[in-house]
Amino acid sequence: MAAGSVAVAQDQNPAEIARFYAGMPVPEDSAVGKFTKDPAWKNYSKAFDQSWERIDAKQLTKVRAWTTANVKGAKDTLYYFFGGPDFLYANLFYPNAKTYIQVGLEPVGPIPTVDARTVHFLPAVRAALEHSLNLSFFITQDMNSRLRGQTVKGALPLLYVYLARAGAEIKDVSLFQLDPEGKEHEEKDFKGRRLASGVKIVFTKDGSERTLYYFSTDLSNGGVAASGLLKWAEKFGQGNALFKSASYLPHGGQFSTVRDFVLKHADVIVQDDTGVPIRYFKEDEWALSPFGVYIGPIPIFGMGPESAAVKLWHQKNKPPKLDFGIGYRNRIVDSNLLFATRKEKKN
Repeated sequence: MAAGSVAVAQDQNPAEIARFYAGMPVPEDSAVGKFTKDPAWKNYSKAFDQSWERIDAKQLTKVRAWTTANVKGAKDTLYYFFGGPDFLYANLFYPNAKTYIQVGLEPVGPIPTVDARTVHFLPAVRAALEHSLNLSFFITQDMNSRLRGQTVKGALPLLYVYLARAGAEIKDVSLFQLDPEGKEHEEKDFKGRRLASGVKIVFTKDGSERTLYYFSTDLSNGGVAASGLLKWAEKFGQGNALFKSASYLPHGGQFSTVRDFVLKHADVIVQDDTGVPIRYFKEDEWALSPFGVYIGPIPIFGMGPESAAVKLWHQKNKPPKLDFGIGYRNRIVDSNLLFATRKEKKN
């Protein structure tokens, strides 16, 4: 079976499938490893390793160092709405989370397997990751077309690559649907409208078991009211949030329900200026630490700078510089991040 397979072959280990897609070593005597003998896979692996080493030195190592120095008090759950299949930065900013909840428009797709044809699809997987690796974000329209094609079907191959490259070992993968009440149903048994298609990936990393949920669904107010997503998410309680390259959707009224959910359920937020507008952080509830430079939205969004953000990033506040680029303004001298923490309530 190839990238568009319906189910994992009985004798194929999902951790080895992920490593195959990531161009990483797999035991050659295993059900997956035998396909790594193909010269095309060996070339893919070598090129991917070289590319990853460059990106790690230029970008990823610096993000890890920033996280270690600045992200304090993080909880066990991460809410990453509008993040799509970007486990790369979810893990970089919150490496110790136990539960990752990521949501985007990109389709989940079938559970990947490997056969003799799969190696010929790998360049398409690598191409789908190009913007995320080099610019730090996915372009939704581009991703939607790539992940609904004949070679790369869905977000799962991308999640597999990022999990494997993060040193995770996938233990179990299951597809499910949510009903409007937020209850989970196995994919194969669900008869209702598919408004929130999900995948649950159980994996181990750094000696502990963790879970990644990815949903393909509409995050507009009407979308979340119909899908049951936030009713499902309520059970995880207080957590962290990440917003990056979110098309400024949290700034608009059509996505206020998700924005309000985050402001209620997140105690720690890392975001660029596409996330929650500064004016929504109440001074008596939040401590805000700006980094980098705030210029305002890029022209394509047709929005001016937010006055509260201009004030927060003013030079008199001496925001520390970033040594890496992030988000739509991904030149180092133009990028910004905000670290927001909920203040303890006074008695």
